[in-house]
Amino acid sequence: QVQLVESGGGLVQAGGSLRLSCAASVRTFSRNTMSWFRQTPGKEREFVAAVTWSNSLHYADFVKGRFTISRDNAKNTMYLQMNSLKPEDTAVYYCAADRISMRLTTKKRDYDYWGQGTQVTVSS
Repeated sequence: QVQLVESGGGLVQAGGSLRLSCAASVRTFSRNTMSWFRQTPGKEREFVAAVTWSNSLHYADFVKGRFTISRDNAKNTMYLQMNSLKPEDTAVYYCAADRISMRLTTKKRDYDYWGQGTQVTVSS
């Protein structure tokens, strides 16, 4: 069974940084888009950033210039470097992988594989 496991969440002060990791097991996603989403209580899960099979990067407007997504296919791992964190970035962050290869999508319904989530809390 395919597993995506996030790590790196935690508590940080506003203006600080965190680096999230997402390790995939059982299969490789080198030909698939992988993304980060986030969710707060009572709100829909929202797109944060995506990295395609060709290393094209895509970001939600609210993280542009602050977050950087990357992937290491040799390690089957994806990362999210989060800088200049704000209290409104507080959420559970999920990594996801698209089942269909060589497709760029930011819609959560298109992602078949999800991690369990990691909590990021930014204090003011």
